[in-house]
This record gives sequence, C-alpha cells and structure tokens, in this order.
Amino acid sequence: MAGKKYDYIIAGAGLFGAVAARELTDSGKSVLVIDRRSHVGGNVYTEKTEGINVHKYGAHIFHTNDAAVWEYVNRFARFNRFTNSPVANYKGELYSLPFNMYTFNRMWGVVTPEEARAKIEEQKKEIGHEPRNLEEQAISLVGRDIYEKLIKGYTEKQWGRDCSQLPAFIIRRLPVRFTYDNNYFNALFQGIPTGGYTRMVENMLSGIETRLDTDYLLNKEEFDKEAGKIIYTGPIDAYFGYSLGYLEYRSVRFENELLDIPNYQGNAAVNYTEREIPWTRIIEHKWFEFGKDEDGNDLPKTVISKEYSSEWHPGDEPYYPVNDEKNGALYEDYRKLADKEANVIFGGRLGEYKYYDMDQVIARALEVSQKLLTTPA
Repeated sequence: MAGKKYDYIIAGAGLFGAVAARELTDSGKSVLVIDRRSHVGGNVYTEKTEGINVHKYGAHIFHTNDAAVWEYVNRFARFNRFTNSPVANYKGELYSLPFNMYTFNRMWGVVTPEEARAKIEEQKKEIGHEPRNLEEQAISLVGRDIYEKLIKGYTEKQWGRDCSQLPAFIIRRLPVRFTYDNNYFNALFQGIPTGGYTRMVENMLSGIETRLDTDYLLNKEEFDKEAGKIIYTGPIDAYFGYSLGYLEYRSVRFENELLDIPNYQGNAAVNYTEREIPWTRIIEHKWFEFGKDEDGNDLPKTVISKEYSSEWHPGDEPYYPVNDEKNGALYEDYRKLADKEANVIFGGRLGEYKYYDMDQVIARALEVSQKLLTTPA
C-alpha cells in the first residue's frame, strides 16, 4: 500500500501466520512476520535433544481428511507414517485407545463385537433421563466401567473439576469402535514431519523477513504505521487490553526428562487415567519418529514429558479455550470490537478463541489469505 513499508505485518509465526505469510508473499505482497517468542512454529515448535525432536508445547500429530491441506503441508515437509495409538494406564492396567475391541476384551474379557455391544448397552441403562452433566453424559454413551476407569480421572485432571460439575456438552460423543483398530484418528492422512515441525515452518517462511523476540502489542503503534494491514494471531482479549475482561483457557505444564536408556514406555503417548496420579499423560518423543534419527540409526537415549493440566493465569501460555456459555458471550463482545478494526485480521486459535486442529488452522489460513487477495482494498 502507498506510503507503507509492508503490505502485511503478521503477528505470530505459528501455523496460521506462516501459511498466511507464504500465500501472501507468493502473490507478490510484501510481508513481515514477527513473534514474541525466540523461535518460529508457535505451539508446534520442536527442539532437537540428543537427536530427538522434542515437542516443546505438547504432542502434535498431524491428521486430516482434507486432501488439499495434506498436499499443501507436503510441499514443506516429508511426513512419516506415524499412527497415533495411545495407551491408557489405570492403576497398572493397560487399555487401548480409542475405545475398541482390545479395550473391551481387557475390560470384560469379551471377544466378539456382539458381546461388547451388549455389555455397553446394559450399563448405559443406568442413565434413564437427559444427561445433566459430563458424568451422566459419559455413562449414557459408554457405561459405568469405561467411565470410571478411562474417563473420570483423566477428565477431572484436564478440567480441574469433578465430572459431575462439568457440562454435558463437553462430551457430546465418544469414539467407540467394535473393531480391533487402535488408530486414534479417523483420518485419511496422518503422520509426523520428518525432522520436526520447526523445520516445516521454517520452510514455509523461507525468504520471508522474520523478527523474533518482538512483541507486536508492545510496539503496536510503530508496526501499525509500517503496514497496510495487520494479521494478528495472539489472544483477542490481549489485543484490546482485556478491556472487557479475561477470556479463560486451560494451560499445560511440562516436566521434561532426558533419560540414559533407549526405551521408557514403548509408546509415544501413555495416558494416566486415575485421579491420584497428578499428570495426565507421559509423552516419549522418540517414538513419533520410530526411535530413529534421520539416517535410520537407533537413538540410545530418550526424552519424556509429563503433562500437567492447569487453570490459566495471566502470564501462562494459553492452550485450550474454555468454550462454555460465559466465555462464548465474552468472545462475541470482543469479536464485535474486532469487526470495527478495519485493517486488522484476527486469526488462529487465540485470535478467534476457537479450538482448531492443525489442519483446520491451515485451511482457515488459506481461506483468509485467498479472501484478502481477491477482495479489493
């Protein structure tokens, strides 16, 4: 735009920002990407430790049914064939996830789908009315046994509240398979980018001016003068100085350990579903890439991360929007303010206060970029 140094300044070098930057740059726009962190990638950032790509902000497994999005990410990374098959540990008993015939055999000793279905249907009868909370909703879907061992403790740790105090809509449906299938995601395409997500995002940003350790909100006036438009991917309430109040999030804390052994738990993800164990799950990062480096050599050490779910407080990293009625109403008030910002586009999980999977973030960034490129200024 005339008199402006950049057509677009993008605040945030996560997936939304990186995809938008790539699309706008490839269409001839001048783009600057900034990020308050010291690295690109946002929450999908991976950091190499002893040859292992460690998911620093929690496990990210790419999965999608969108062939166009799959084709898009494969422009920037080669994906392996990783399939997410988590294990649930309840007081030393191990169960396959998602709920499938292996789970039901371990739980009840049943062998056929008919036996498993009959067991669940019998237990579902306990709830003979419209479920009033998450506990009743879960039992009405999968029965008491699965609820008690595999849902209750894990969910209460995730949300910091008893299941009887959580709204039913959080669990509208639960994946139940009457097949011997441990693939967690019902997706056509699935995998992990070889070499880690950081490399993939760096490839997306190749040739694009990027400044790290740079907080847009602390330098807002200066950046606004330099750009025709701003694409903002930070928290929408922070943009407006929390003038209407704080939106709520769940946060996650990680305890990482480098262990001088080749194999800690034999699986990328093990969920701990009893309430008494404080962490929700343990991630063993090397198994996302089959325990080998890029040359196919076995890695002699391992890195594990214990995940602890917590309430979000200002200054914490926000992870999951709390999409209840109260926060939904507050977000709508902020969105009305955002609609008045003629030269600012709000995007991503924080900018739109919406839970997005990675493929949804990319699809949304492509959609927004296309709209910007085809709408007259």
